[in-house]
Amino acid sequence: LLKGGETPLKQESLKLAPVCEACWQDMPETEGQMETVTTRRVVADETRLKQLLGNLFLNAVEHGGPGVTVRVGDLETGFYVEDDGPGIPADAREAVFEEGYSTSEAGSGLGLAVVAAIGSAHGWDVRVTDGSMGGARFEISGVDRP
Repeated sequence: LLKGGETPLKQESLKLAPVCEACWQDMPETEGQMETVTTRRVVADETRLKQLLGNLFLNAVEHGGPGVTVRVGDLETGFYVEDDGPGIPADAREAVFEEGYSTSEAGSGLGLAVVAAIGSAHGWDVRVTDGSMGGARFEISGVDRP
């Protein structure tokens, strides 16, 4: 995906909340919590959707600390993933999606680049803004409904 290769997507109708819960269960042990306030169904490749969510959750835990709260909710044309961590400065919001960008010496700089690539492969728009809990909010829009 990052190199622009054609990766066929197996798109199907999915309930977003159970996919989020499964991704959170696969996270490395954390004292944080994930709240799903979504009732949305999406048309997506389940494997890629899990990868997108997993990368956003991992990013929240890495930057928000072990007690971070992550929330997934509905947008008019998609969904959001937000956290109560430190957020992302406005002047870095475009750069975070670039391959190799990281603020951590241990980071690969691929996580959010993968999120952007998966979004693009589905025809979705992915942007970052301020979250309602004070941290970062990733908005995924243009998402097809079944």
